[in-house]
Amino acid sequence: MSRHSVAKESSALQRRLEGLNAARELAGGVLPDATLDSTLALLERASSRRSMSADHTVVGFFGATGSGKSSLFNAVNGAEIATAAARRPTTSEPLASVWGVEGSEPLLDWLQVNKRHHAQAVDGFADESTGLILLDLPDFDSTSAANRAVVERMVGLVDVLVWVLDPQKYADAAVHNEFLTPMASHGAVTLVVLNQIDKLPAAEVPHVLESLQGILKRDGLGTVKVLGASALTGAGVDKVRASIRQVVQAREAISQRLSADVARAADELAGAAGEGDAAGIKAGTVDRLTEQLATAANVHVVVDAVARSYKRESTARTGWPVTRWMIGLRADPLRRLNLRRVGAAADTNRTSLPKASAAERARTDSAVRDFADAASEGAPGPWRNAIRGAAREGREKLPGALDHAIASTDLKAERKSWWWGIFNVLQWLALLTAVGGLGWLGVLAVLGYLQMPVPEVPRVEGWPYPTLMIAGGVALGILLAMLGKVFAAGAARARAASARKKLAASIRAVAQREIVEPVDLEVNRLKSFNKALKTARGR
Repeated sequence: MSRHSVAKESSALQRRLEGLNAARELAGGVLPDATLDSTLALLERASSRRSMSADHTVVGFFGATGSGKSSLFNAVNGAEIATAAARRPTTSEPLASVWGVEGSEPLLDWLQVNKRHHAQAVDGFADESTGLILLDLPDFDSTSAANRAVVERMVGLVDVLVWVLDPQKYADAAVHNEFLTPMASHGAVTLVVLNQIDKLPAAEVPHVLESLQGILKRDGLGTVKVLGASALTGAGVDKVRASIRQVVQAREAISQRLSADVARAADELAGAAGEGDAAGIKAGTVDRLTEQLATAANVHVVVDAVARSYKRESTARTGWPVTRWMIGLRADPLRRLNLRRVGAAADTNRTSLPKASAAERARTDSAVRDFADAASEGAPGPWRNAIRGAAREGREKLPGALDHAIASTDLKAERKSWWWGIFNVLQWLALLTAVGGLGWLGVLAVLGYLQMPVPEVPRVEGWPYPTLMIAGGVALGILLAMLGKVFAAGAARARAASARKKLAASIRAVAQREIVEPVDLEVNRLKSFNKALKTARGR
């Protein structure tokens, strides 16, 4: 494999590792910790292996007790390195046979292989530049927990896995269910050797190999190379050695092994997460949520209070001065709700709106739930729960947030209307006119009572001026009061509409902050997770 191809393969692997890590980080708090921890362990192993010698390919020999694994290891080495006699019938710790010692020490230290053998040249493994490490490992069915732990650890570390089976136990469920099937994605770096074929009649060997190939296909390893060999007679050993040599020369094993690990980890994340994307947030759903929250927060009560407060204030400022003082005896609707103050005062104040009833709380819960359900539609189970959970968390903050939003909304309650001043001046002029007429008549009455000369009163069409002043002043006052109510009603509607719009904006801002944004964050997190997982899978 050329240097350019190796670099390209390494770059592709790096992108997949980064995608897997991004998916793991995005899934924090959504997927089970065990799955995320397993992914993190894989990423750490991959990082460690890539920092070690890329010039060495680590090939591990795995097998059950009695499979002749150590004998085959010796045969491939061309030397009696591993003891396979009755003195030590099972391998108790890893043994390394190394071609190309230079640069192998840190890698072997990382693998925790202490027994190391500098191998001699043998048919294809001829010199120091070969860069091959063969490992003879403990039996995977060992009764020793320590030995089994070594095997399970090495299955996750070596670059190439050579499974040594024997004719008696090649279909044993233990090796297939516990090791081969879980490693189905690693077919590119797996070699299966049926050892001890010398114990079979020559005519049966092809049939047994075919049977083994069928079992492996069911395990998901249909493309794995299956070889027959006999460590005792040497039959097929050259083919095993040639297959290993081919892998070493291709320089692809490390990348292929880690790529298979990434694919497996990505499949585990996908299996835990499920498939699919969330529908996301639509404008219509935000509008419905805002409307429901506004109703639950008694915005209609505030809007009505704004209208009534304006009418009250208009009457107090433009009504007939003789009776307008009576308006002050009625409480201001906005003041009763503690909504007269805005700005700095509103930061610490709350409204005096009635606490939400059970029906209003149910309305709020339903509105939030419907919004979250619509946004999470299509999302797989764990992510749907995360999206809904974000909405529920925001729901707990809504009562205080909505109340504060209403309290801090400037309803322009203190803003005066231009027509108030005009009507007020006219009302006082009408009153003064009527009072002037009364005063004039009063003076005339006093003069007559005292038997003093009474001056002639000017008349219009036979009506005395004082009488006309009284009648005109009172009539003008009543007319202005009536017109004032008409003006006040129209302006109150406009003021209420403006308040409704401002309150709706405040409620929408709360909904956006407490519900929409957290939900949108989870929706986008799912999108990013799926994208990262796609990268990790190399798609």
